[in-house]
Amino acid sequence: MTATGRGLGRGGHGGNRTPLGRPASPVRRSPAALVRRHPYSPAALWRDFLRPWRTRRLLEVHLLVLVLLAAVASSALFLSCRQVQHNADALAAREAPAVQGLAATRLAALRADQEVHALVAGGLIGVAGSGETYRSQLSAADQGLSRIADRTDQDLGTVKGLLATYTDSLTLGASLYRDQPLMREQKLEEAHSLLTREGVGLVPRLDALQRVQLRHAEATAAMDGVQRGVWWLAECALAALALTLLSALFVLRDRCGRDWNAYLLAAFALTVLLAVVPLMTVSATEGGLTRAVGELRQITEVSRRSGPEPAEAQKHVTERSEDVRQDTDDGAWADRVYRATFAGSLLAVALPALGLGLRLDKDYWRRL
Repeated sequence: MTATGRGLGRGGHGGNRTPLGRPASPVRRSPAALVRRHPYSPAALWRDFLRPWRTRRLLEVHLLVLVLLAAVASSALFLSCRQVQHNADALAAREAPAVQGLAATRLAALRADQEVHALVAGGLIGVAGSGETYRSQLSAADQGLSRIADRTDQDLGTVKGLLATYTDSLTLGASLYRDQPLMREQKLEEAHSLLTREGVGLVPRLDALQRVQLRHAEATAAMDGVQRGVWWLAECALAALALTLLSALFVLRDRCGRDWNAYLLAAFALTVLLAVVPLMTVSATEGGLTRAVGELRQITEVSRRSGPEPAEAQKHVTERSEDVRQDTDDGAWADRVYRATFAGSLLAVALPALGLGLRLDKDYWRRL
């Protein structure tokens, strides 16, 4: 038997040995050779799709598409987040306090009338300290209207005039004419008429203002069709940006033999974060605004149906107002996400441009 035969007989792999007898190292296959074993894999299909393009032109197209998609996604995302944050701020600073203030003013005026009639029925008119409750309620109603004037664009002049007239009549009936029952009764009836007269009284006018203000709050908290369209545009652009980044990384490894591009990898991770974190934040903010509007509806209903117990209604309104404040304050952290989204949007444009721009400059543009 020859030496060659002996070699095959001992090792069984004589053809895979070097002339010195050492085992030959395994052959490294190129990515293209590996993909040919799976002709219907996504990588093979994408390679066949990109085959007509020259490498330089392919990278330049990827660079252009990445910058455009990043710019569109960043702009739409920035506008959407800013609008949601603006809605939350407007509801917390203007609309919710106006609804709460109108309800509180209505209940304070009703309770003042109730307290004065209780004093008259109990014969306590003129007793020291007996009128503090109704005076404090009238003062609260006046202060409430003054605060509402800064938070609404509705005309409060007529309501303020009615409240001033009602306050004068109630005060005269409770203080000035305490020794003249007929005059006192007339002034108290006049005050009650100013308070409850159908259509033109203080309470009906406050009811009308409450309905309008509640509609303003609902419109402020709701996301309209344009806002949802811009948000969908941002999400679709981010999805397209992520796919284009994967395609650029594939081209660099497949055609240029390069390792993973750190700029493109960072841009891909940032794109995923921009697609997820602001969406979760906006969803949480919208949930808080929806709950706040529901509680504002409850406040409005309770103030309208206070009946003979305005004090209990005032307590309920105070509790619901605290819930509204907590729901609107829960969205305060969204402001930090909004600022982070702005910075991330700028990076989403810069990182792909740097990643492919530097590679093109090094491999192609400098050789011109």
